[in-house]
Amino acid sequence: MATRSGSPWTGLGAVFVKELADHLGSARMLILEWLVLLTGIGAVYTAIQDLKTTTQQDPFLFLHLFTHAHQPLPSFIAVLGFLIPLVAIGLGFDAINSEFNRRTLSRVLAQPIYRDALLLGKFLAGLATLAIGLVALWLLIMGLGLVMLGVPPSGEEMLRGLAFLAVAIAYGGLWLAVALFCSVLFRSAATSALAALGLWLLVSVLWPVIVRFMAQAIYPSSPAELLLGIPNLGRLEFQQALSRISPNTLFGEALLGILHPGTRALGPVFLEQLQGALMGAPLPLAQSLLLVWPQVTGLVAGTIFLFVGAYVGFQRQEVRA
Repeated sequence: MATRSGSPWTGLGAVFVKELADHLGSARMLILEWLVLLTGIGAVYTAIQDLKTTTQQDPFLFLHLFTHAHQPLPSFIAVLGFLIPLVAIGLGFDAINSEFNRRTLSRVLAQPIYRDALLLGKFLAGLATLAIGLVALWLLIMGLGLVMLGVPPSGEEMLRGLAFLAVAIAYGGLWLAVALFCSVLFRSAATSALAALGLWLLVSVLWPVIVRFMAQAIYPSSPAELLLGIPNLGRLEFQQALSRISPNTLFGEALLGILHPGTRALGPVFLEQLQGALMGAPLPLAQSLLLVWPQVTGLVAGTIFLFVGAYVGFQRQEVRA
């Protein structure tokens, strides 16, 4: 049995730079960037118009740029929750199968480049492209808020904004790993794109409905519950646990804890948890980060799990000239 010599990451830099240049210069990426830019700026601009009329003192005014919704436009974070998966899937759905279909994979691997470096380089290039776009959009929004609101953000607002940016990149990385996995699993780029988009629709649109029906079937309403209107705690906890399988739920809960400093819990709240708490008082940033740490860990763990699946599948595939 032949053994490979040298580091498995030989050529990683070359793959990363080439893929990053391809992404940044592609017409597909340009269209996706303008879609996110126009929709996001529209949501933030309408939020600014409402916030300019706010007369009360708000120590977290800049955070409302991300969370404030003005009909008919949703909030900025709702727009990102919808568009980040589309951008990530657009970057990765044909990362591997396009090399098979163009019959260039054998020539690439004939160079001193192992499959490890090729797959990781493509993933890192897609993640860097996504991060560059999100950082540019974040800076644009902060600058727009600074000019139109006329007040600078506080230090804690900046830190919470950076935490929001990190969570958004982690969320995009998970969907990029989904697209990469589909690209390895299916030889057809169209099938890969449809599979990734179908999974996105499942977890974002259908999964909340499925979870609700499953929770109701396992924990049916009792006569006392119907009469008194007291919710079943077991059903609520089961429903929340199932809903957290969805990356959208993890992303939403993480942003809720970061961008709403007054959030003290992300699930059912017991009276014992409120003892000694000053209602309405914001949590320190460190406490908010501890609150959302499981959600962020779930996003990162999901990304690693999907990338490992793509890696194993890619290593098992036969490459012919």
